Amino acid sequence: MGPLAGQALRRWVREQGWARSPAARRALDAVVGARVRAWGPLLRHVKLEALPPEVAIQLAYEVLLGRQADPAGLRTYVAKVVSGSLSRGEVVQWVKGSSEYEARRHFSGRSALTPSLNAGRCRFIRALPAAARIVDLGGVSAGDPRGALVGAGYPYRFETLTIVDLPAGERDALYPAEDQPAPLQVGEGTVSYRYHSMTDLSGLADGSADLVYSGQSIEHVSAADGRRVLEEAFRILRPGGHLALDTPNRRVTRLAGEPFSSPDHQVEYTWPELAAMLGDAGFELEWVKGLNYAGEALRAGEFDLDEVAGNCGLYDEVEDCWAIAVVAVRPG
Repeated sequence: MGPLAGQALRRWVREQGWARSPAARRALDAVVGARVRAWGPLLRHVKLEALPPEVAIQLAYEVLLGRQADPAGLRTYVAKVVSGSLSRGEVVQWVKGSSEYEARRHFSGRSALTPSLNAGRCRFIRALPAAARIVDLGGVSAGDPRGALVGAGYPYRFETLTIVDLPAGERDALYPAEDQPAPLQVGEGTVSYRYHSMTDLSGLADGSADLVYSGQSIEHVSAADGRRVLEEAFRILRPGGHLALDTPNRRVTRLAGEPFSSPDHQVEYTWPELAAMLGDAGFELEWVKGLNYAGEALRAGEFDLDEVAGNCGLYDEVEDCWAIAVVAVRPG
């Protein structure tokens, strides 16, 4: 932390009466001298708008950009907060809207791959076509009754969203949400649930869907069942309807090995294998991207977690990415 922000934080904390003993002052100095991970115990009950401007801005830079605020940026934002032209929360939005935030490697460290992949999948979902009638295969979300598709940022209103997933007792422990018994009317449209295997969509009529989405699910069934899923998706789509799916790319995941390969995955496909399956089911490809670029790791023949987690987003080099994200169409 820069000297200005550090001095401001010390002064403000002492004004609150939190550092009256020598031990508390030593703890304060340790926190001020550390990076963001040490701030939590001190600031967990403090609202951003209550912090001194220098401290709030420094915190925004360190959390969002992973660095100290540069002097020019700090001066500019402090002046705007002091003048009232920006609130502290609005400064956070400005930092999040910067090209540096969008372009930098947001994710690194031992547990960074999953959140990085999830962020990329959200970008994929926001790029999907608008649809009135949607079927989501495997779309239960433990934290959102609207389901994973809406929770990840699908941007359009719909008439119906039907989520097909296994009953609660049969789902992976990562998805412990209770079964939703009745349709929900949410701001985006009507959400209903069906609890059975996605390999059997016999309860859904031919041509009844405009979009079928399968997010990180086809790898959980056998290759034969995967072909059945694609055939059933083709059947329930109207002519001109879209199938969108994302799934791990075996060309990269085999390089990573344990602990990154999930034991719940029955089959992970390479892009040529998946493209062939889609063609066999009758689909035509509309567009395909890779998620989380791993080209340097592939060239070196050694998995690099920081590279793959750091390269969050959509890439044209599909075969060199951790996951495949494809949109296909049922010809009309």
